[in-house]
Order: sequence, then C-alpha cells, then structure tokens
Amino acid sequence: MPIVRPLLTDQDFQEVMEQQIRIRIFKDNHLVDSGSLVIRFTDETVITQSSVSSLGYHKREECEFFEVRK
Repeated sequence: MPIVRPLLTDQDFQEVMEQQIRIRIFKDNHLVDSGSLVIRFTDETVITQSSVSSLGYHKREECEFFEVRK
C-alpha cells in the first residue's frame, strides 16, 4: 500500500523536488495529474514535468498536492 502525504509547505515541495518523488495533483476533488515530478515552485505556482516535453502549471491555492511513495 502506498504512503500518501499532503504537500503543504515550501519545505515539503523542496523535499519532493530534491528527492525526485512523484506526486498527485487534485483540483476540485478531481485527479488532474499523477506521476509527475516537481521541477520548480513559487508561492503561487507549482511546475511539474511528466515527460520530456510535458510541463504542467498548477496554482497552489486551487489545487491539492500529494506525495506518493511505494
């Protein structure tokens, strides 16, 4: 069973970015992204990459972010 942890603080995002842990992103209780890596974040936006040319821009106030470890 995977371990799911919410990402709330800058330290949480920094940790998943450095350790290249894949995350899940929910918006309005719907899964909008799964298995992406955080490549950059600001106070307002989290930028994820799921493949070489696929970047996602997610507003922190509108989305919920979760780390998923197996």
